[in-house]
Amino acid sequence: WRPAESHAACIACCFLVSLLQADVYAIDSTGMPKFGEDLNNVTVPVGREAKFVCNVEGLATYKVAWLRVDTQTILTIHSHVITKNHRIAVTHSDHRIWYLHIRDVREADRGWYMCQINTDPMKSQQGYLQVVVPPDILDYPTSTDMVVREGGNVSMQCAASGFPNPSITWRKEGGQSICLNPNTEVSAVNGPWLNVSKVNRLHMGAYLCIASNGIPPSVSKRIMLIIQFPPMIWIQNQLVGAQEGQSVTLECTSEAFPKSIDYWTKDKTTIISNGTKYFTDLKDNVYKTYMKLTIISVTLSDYGTYQCVSKNSLGDTDGTIKLYAVPKPTTTTTTTTTTAPTTTTTTTTTTKMATTMTGGWWTTEVPKKSSKFGGKAPANEVDRRPSKKTGKHQDA
Repeated sequence: WRPAESHAACIACCFLVSLLQADVYAIDSTGMPKFGEDLNNVTVPVGREAKFVCNVEGLATYKVAWLRVDTQTILTIHSHVITKNHRIAVTHSDHRIWYLHIRDVREADRGWYMCQINTDPMKSQQGYLQVVVPPDILDYPTSTDMVVREGGNVSMQCAASGFPNPSITWRKEGGQSICLNPNTEVSAVNGPWLNVSKVNRLHMGAYLCIASNGIPPSVSKRIMLIIQFPPMIWIQNQLVGAQEGQSVTLECTSEAFPKSIDYWTKDKTTIISNGTKYFTDLKDNVYKTYMKLTIISVTLSDYGTYQCVSKNSLGDTDGTIKLYAVPKPTTTTTTTTTTAPTTTTTTTTTTKMATTMTGGWWTTEVPKKSSKFGGKAPANEVDRRPSKKTGKHQDA
């Protein structure tokens, strides 16, 4: 080679090599490939696919591998899957963008993953796989439907799994407020426990345990709280008056749970049923029963004492209504004689009588200074208890 030609050829060769290096290798100052971007963390719900993206510049003949850091497991090398986990796959785009695919992600997949280039020294970067799990309410130890005697205390528990750890909220179905004690009433309770002291019949109903952790969907469980108590009877009008030939309706309301058997008697002997003389109507509403007895075309034999009776497995009670006769209007004729033509004057006098008298509660409970609902007893609340002699209920 001539010196001049040798020098020119050397310049051309170096220029060509520099072009190839700039175009193919995109190497760093050390002559090795480098990462184009950081390896990002990945968050996916359980059951979905997770995908890590590793950007490598100037790979050339070097190879990319994916590893599970915490178990030091090699998952893939270049385009080959090494692990026996069939949910793992690897793909790439022009040997620059390398993807690690994890299908049907499980909670056990949560952890650190590494994208590695087999340079010397080795180059790597790590990303964290976060697997989130929507909430799920556990059958145990979550409470089931509860039956409690009135006046007792109630504790209901709700347990849930999920990631992040779910928060628990209690609400009463229908948007009703929750009465925790006689002095505290709230719209919701946060936490795994719902504690209610001295429950009464107003606490009866469905309560919702709601679990949420920001991963949809939130879930809830419906828990029925059933309050048991012996029958009580409320009579608005204890004295009812009617004229002969009129029709009259007697009314009373019973409260009981378990559901009571309700019926009417007259003078505590005859059970009254529907017929041409009497018509009974019962309407239920949770623990209340509205009772009506209509007496058609009252006669003299219909006057007397009627009882509305309520019974369940915890006790029985009855309330009395007295039907009395209201006299019909009387007519008085007065004759006055004078020298003038006789004049007859008729004066009608109507006897007015009260036809009703307000009443109160009848119950099997022993009289107490305070009401069964925790406050001062209503003035019209009347307790009834079994007679020591007869075993039947009598006014206290």
